[in-house]
Amino acid sequence: MNLKHFFILWAITFGVQKAFTQPVELRGVWLTNVDSDVLDSRDQIAEAMQFLADHHFNVVFPVVWNDASTMYPSAVMEQMFDLPIDDDYEDRDPLAEVIEEAHNRNIAVIAWFEYGFSASHKKDGGMILDEKPHWAARDNNGKLLTKNGFEWMNGYHPEVQQFLIDLITEVVKKYQIDGVQGDDRLPAQPIEGGYSAFTKALYRAEHSGVFPPDDFRNPAWQRWRADKLNAFARNMYQRVKALNPEVLICWAPSVYPWSYDEYLQDWPAWLREGYADLVIPQCYRYRQREYQEAIDELNPNDLQIRQTFMRLIYPGVLMNVGDYRIGWSFLENCLRYNRANHFSGEVFFFYEGLRKNNNELARKLLETVYREKALIPWKKMR
Repeated sequence: MNLKHFFILWAITFGVQKAFTQPVELRGVWLTNVDSDVLDSRDQIAEAMQFLADHHFNVVFPVVWNDASTMYPSAVMEQMFDLPIDDDYEDRDPLAEVIEEAHNRNIAVIAWFEYGFSASHKKDGGMILDEKPHWAARDNNGKLLTKNGFEWMNGYHPEVQQFLIDLITEVVKKYQIDGVQGDDRLPAQPIEGGYSAFTKALYRAEHSGVFPPDDFRNPAWQRWRADKLNAFARNMYQRVKALNPEVLICWAPSVYPWSYDEYLQDWPAWLREGYADLVIPQCYRYRQREYQEAIDELNPNDLQIRQTFMRLIYPGVLMNVGDYRIGWSFLENCLRYNRANHFSGEVFFFYEGLRKNNNELARKLLETVYREKALIPWKKMR
């Protein structure tokens, strides 16, 4: 064997070994339009996608629906509310720019419908409920359903459901997207709600004229409302898959059972019944012990799911919100605990936390847990 053939054989062998040893992990980050200026220009988007690629991230979740506006030109929003895109992005298409810049760097893009069934935050329903007052969700005092400052549309109303389906399918039809994502507001409703005239009439029609209980924590009444949201999740899944079976349906709910008890999100059912491709529970905690307890709750027995579904679950980690940014020691321990519990990846909220303090957390991730580039799990499976 001459020297040339030796080096060819060595290169082939090394390449095969590297392919077999490359980790398979989801390394994701949410990209917001709040407390972040990444979406403000094409150049900033390109720089951010290159930064993520350089630091071995492989999935980005850009916001596309926030505060009654879209981050892409929407025919649905133009027709219904004469607002085709958030005013900050007029004459641009940030989603299209993110997709192109991310895909050029082998980063998958999952469109994040952040506001879900929420109409506004501290705006008394805002533009949507001004235009569509019959879409308002109500509490048992007949007031606009409000929780933690968010005012809610009625997620049980067929017009509201169709509106969200139209936004989501619009993105699937218009863009080469890898997935779409609902979070702790899609599908969700605060448990205090369900008392609009429409919802009460729907309940009565299914219960021989009996009104729903005044106690919003009544177990049977809770179950009925959660099942309506489950039906929406199933319908959304089926509608998207009919358009493109390759598009992933991703959910990022709160940790169960709190998600069910406060926002009627029975997401283990979404796994059991087959309308979830990825679930990213928001394990947002400020102390190591509390984070570990949240991870410990993500097990087949507590979730009442088969072990095989666990491969579809990836923890969501709170990296940055307001003035808070996670410390490196805490973050590293979270990731080590994820791996020790067989979670092959995570998603961080949110991107700007990687860049603060001279990119400290991104640099340390690259030096440790994210040292090697990783294959995206669903691409590996395909």
